[in-house]
Amino acid sequence: MEREGEEEKKKEGSYRYWVREATSDAAPPPLPQKLTNNDVVAPNAPALGSLWNQAGTWEEKNLTKWATDRLKELLGSVGSLQFSSGKAEIFDVNRCVGDAFLVTVRNKKRVGYTYELSLKVQGEWSVEEETKKVKGSLDIPEFSFGELDDLEVDVKLSDEKELSQQLKQQIRLDMKQFLEPIRLKLGQFEQELKDR
Repeated sequence: MEREGEEEKKKEGSYRYWVREATSDAAPPPLPQKLTNNDVVAPNAPALGSLWNQAGTWEEKNLTKWATDRLKELLGSVGSLQFSSGKAEIFDVNRCVGDAFLVTVRNKKRVGYTYELSLKVQGEWSVEEETKKVKGSLDIPEFSFGELDDLEVDVKLSDEKELSQQLKQQIRLDMKQFLEPIRLKLGQFEQELKDR
């Protein structure tokens, strides 16, 4: 007899549903609906990167060839500058070494680059009614994305022997004025790189 009482208590203490029966104020059961093509193919924004990487997890693209060619093209178009006692022009990009890349991480695009440049410069300066032809180079040590404000240029003259110390100093100061047009061209390059 005691066992029968225990079994009844177990049955009473077993798990119960909160609502055993549908009431009149309950939500109606869902009705099946046929889907159309518009429902199945939801318009989604185009994913960044390749077709195989729709989730946009990680993808790195090498842009070095494009970047090197574009830098040479932009810096070759700087042209000439007029100074108080002469003029000079960039006539060749002697050295353009570095790399550029585009990385897609978590469906966000990030670009970057690191380069070193050497630009050939030639010009003429008037000294005591005599015109001196000068050749040299503008060397820009390593620079990278977002650091154009810190850009520095090192001027090297190749025909130094027949120039006075004062004239060499003046020529170096004049050639450092190429820094601003170069900075503008590199800013244009950064913008084009971001837009790729």
